[in-house]
Amino acid sequence: MKALVFRKSVLRYALQRAFGSRIGRRRLAGYAPLRLEEIAPPKLPTPQWVRIAPKLSGICGSDLATLCATGSPYLAPVTSMPFVMGHEVVGTITEVGPDVSAVTIGDRVVVHPALGCKVRGLDPPCDACRDGKDALCRNVTRGDLSAGIQTGYCRDTGGAFGESLVAHQSQVYKVPDSVPDVAAVLIEPFACALHGAMRVSPGPDDTVLVLGCGAIGLLTIAALRAIGCRGRILAVAKHEHQRQHALALGAQEVLNANGPVKERYAQWAEKLQAEVLKGELGKPLVMGGADVTFDCVASSQTIDDGLRFTRSGGTFVLVGMPGFPRGVDWTPLWYQELTIRAAYAYGPERSPDGVRDTFAIAMELMSSWGSRLSSLVGEPYPLTEFRAAMSAALDTGRSRTVKTVFALQS
Repeated sequence: MKALVFRKSVLRYALQRAFGSRIGRRRLAGYAPLRLEEIAPPKLPTPQWVRIAPKLSGICGSDLATLCATGSPYLAPVTSMPFVMGHEVVGTITEVGPDVSAVTIGDRVVVHPALGCKVRGLDPPCDACRDGKDALCRNVTRGDLSAGIQTGYCRDTGGAFGESLVAHQSQVYKVPDSVPDVAAVLIEPFACALHGAMRVSPGPDDTVLVLGCGAIGLLTIAALRAIGCRGRILAVAKHEHQRQHALALGAQEVLNANGPVKERYAQWAEKLQAEVLKGELGKPLVMGGADVTFDCVASSQTIDDGLRFTRSGGTFVLVGMPGFPRGVDWTPLWYQELTIRAAYAYGPERSPDGVRDTFAIAMELMSSWGSRLSSLVGEPYPLTEFRAAMSAALDTGRSRTVKTVFALQS
């Protein structure tokens, strides 16, 4: 089968880290150790596994961070090389193990990519998996599989950037007929956004600030509205197409992410009814701000800005994947007594129907939100044009695409 295979290269990683600022973000992925190869399809690890032929596969920010060497090496010990990338996927079941009862051949499914204890055949499960938090599994190097926190970062599962991948039956969810592929491919990142939104659930009188209007930022706005948030939502965007999407999904106003600090801070403070006090050195001190801030970028700039523009006693939620944040002044965290929350992947959250995994909630909400969210997905690329696809995903201002996807079936 054909697949995009990532093979570790310490030399390439070092070169990307050393010369990344000169190469430019859009060209960085071209230096990654990623190749389109003809490889053997992954085997079903146990009789409880199924084989899936991907139809559409989304490029995630974590994929781009890996390719551009901008992510942290923190997670390197819990991956196994080489791996086929990709974990945002809608596909068709093509093979089922003899002990599979949840799905049948021909079913259209999405994959919950966390590789927790049940997937690994471990019983009893770790305490995280026992509590339904399989994305936080402590046994991601043990069991029936090689190391890997998710499908797409484990050499035994294959990934969505290939013509075949395998998944445990507990990972697959049937897609309702009412949800088209172009919406179903967003279920995984939408579940991540829901996890962040539901960790805080802002009140009706709260002001919410969403930093970043890439895929996760826009899906966070949608998630907040989908769970009934009636508060005021302000978004921060770089590009005009992001601004339009943010307003369409429920943001009241969109602030400018570009320009000098003085101009940005003056605009943000006016809209948030905050006061900017000029400091002796560095950025200003901000009095007041948002009740809840969602950082969906997690760069040094957005973390620093987000902490400053969260009011005293407010909550700062880290939704984006951080790399190597430098130059962040943590004094606002202490001085304003902020609450810091982190939202990684998915997990159990309280809903009107009880405590449920946000992945299952995302599946249900997509039936009503799919038509609005599908506009975030751009024209798909074949695997053979993966460099163009990565370039489009890295330069959204030029491509005007929020979610770049591969098409693996006609």
